[in-house]
Amino acid sequence: MSTFDPDALECLAAIVEEGGFERAAVRLSITQSAVSQRLRSLEVQVGTVLIVRSRPLKATTAGRLLLKHAMQMRLLRADLERDLKDMAPGVAGVAGEEERISIAINADSIATWALPALSPLAHQGLGLEIITDDQDFTFEWLREGRVLGCVTTLPAALRSCKVVPLGAMRYMAVATPAFAAKRCPDGLTPHNFSSLPFIAFNRKDDLQAEFVAGACGLKQVSLSQMYVPSSEGQVHAVLAGWGVSVLPELQVREHLRSGALLDLMPGHSLSVALYWHCWNLDSVVLDALTLALKTSAAVVLTHVAAA
Repeated sequence: MSTFDPDALECLAAIVEEGGFERAAVRLSITQSAVSQRLRSLEVQVGTVLIVRSRPLKATTAGRLLLKHAMQMRLLRADLERDLKDMAPGVAGVAGEEERISIAINADSIATWALPALSPLAHQGLGLEIITDDQDFTFEWLREGRVLGCVTTLPAALRSCKVVPLGAMRYMAVATPAFAAKRCPDGLTPHNFSSLPFIAFNRKDDLQAEFVAGACGLKQVSLSQMYVPSSEGQVHAVLAGWGVSVLPELQVREHLRSGALLDLMPGHSLSVALYWHCWNLDSVVLDALTLALKTSAAVVLTHVAAA
């Protein structure tokens, strides 16, 4: 089994994470030529190309395997750091890039319950990089070996990974009273949804269409949509009267209580089950992340019965 240079592995990770050689050089405090040399030495050792020089840069299949190995090396260092801190509680450090733990979490969870769950770990000095994506696509970050764990809607675990059910987020269709009075005084119905502007997160976001189709008993619907790539931004857009959006009840609860927003379909909601996936490794850090997310989710998310 070949032993890979840790500096070369971190160089590969930096190129992928930063999206280029120049930014990787800045992050690693070395020259761009040194970045190229480290990558080249790794490619010579493996015997194949690791990075496709496209826009954006992409790791090859072999590159993704080595990227996963680099992430595992980071995890080992993070575990060692926590063990050493347990032995000397008064010693506090700041995590560098080589100790940073990357996880992927959907934007709605970040905007509601996930950050409070992770706060104790952040205060303990665990270096975190949280990647945000649609809840149906965070899984791809784990599949490609670019993160150690992810919160996703997909229940099936990848090989060498474990999955923990977290619960379900409840979504509802909301708008301002002024917008509703003008455009949909009877609420959201099968007769008016096609004429209403909906505010979605991005083009991957199918929650709006899924909600309307389920509420109206239709197999498929076509909506007029605007895109605001921020969970908080979606709320602000709705409050500004842009249109209708299907948002987490956790996020709009206070606006509903204050009367700033209206539930356009009382009694109807969409529950989206969430799962935490992470590599199946013996790791203090992964165990701490899993426990933190599972404990917080148990308090704020809806329980999902086992299938």
